[in-house]
Amino acid sequence: MSRAALLVLADGRFPAGGHAHSGGAEAAVKAGRITGAADLEEFCRGRLHTAGLVSASLAAAAALGVDPVELDGAADARTPSPALRVAARKLGRQLMRAGRATWPSAELDALAGRFPKGAHQPVVLGVVARAAGLGAEDAAYCSLYECVSGPASAVVRLLSLDPFDATGVLAGVVPELDVLARRAVEAGRCAGEGGVGVLPAGGAPLLEIGAEAHAAWAVRLFAS
Repeated sequence: MSRAALLVLADGRFPAGGHAHSGGAEAAVKAGRITGAADLEEFCRGRLHTAGLVSASLAAAAALGVDPVELDGAADARTPSPALRVAARKLGRQLMRAGRATWPSAELDALAGRFPKGAHQPVVLGVVARAAGLGAEDAAYCSLYECVSGPASAVVRLLSLDPFDATGVLAGVVPELDVLARRAVEAGRCAGEGGVGVLPAGGAPLLEIGAEAHAAWAVRLFAS
């Protein structure tokens, strides 16, 4: 299959449910940690080097054929917040539906049967990428891009940030995507040889705390 399938998978219009999630940006805006483009760039950079690298490594490992059940357990262990675990599985379930409809495969069917309520989204992403004929690097890039594009889009709505400024933020962190994608693929290869315990486990305590507070809000614009 053509590598152009990556364009479909990474497209914000792909019906994987990401538009309903802010990646922690809604809680950060309310807490005053994001007030404009400069704050958004720092927020995105922080996500990339913590949760982003973890997710991209899981996706790369899944694309390389590492056991997705073991990867799902590794994702759980790297997600202390119950609210974020719930969000990751909801996103995984929605991505699974979209992936199976777009690129049917026995591997996706087996994973859906094993996790009827949803596996962690990065794990599903890697298996979907594999079904689409894409490689570990593609899966890592897609995961990293989602990590920052979601918050950027959310902040446009939350703060009425100029979309041109939000796009400029994404362009500003592009060089880091290149570096982190390579690290994620290497981590995925290491997981294939040494087990999932060697995958990155970088934490982002403010994201975890913010997710728990956000889940308790009576009124919110985004699901997470």
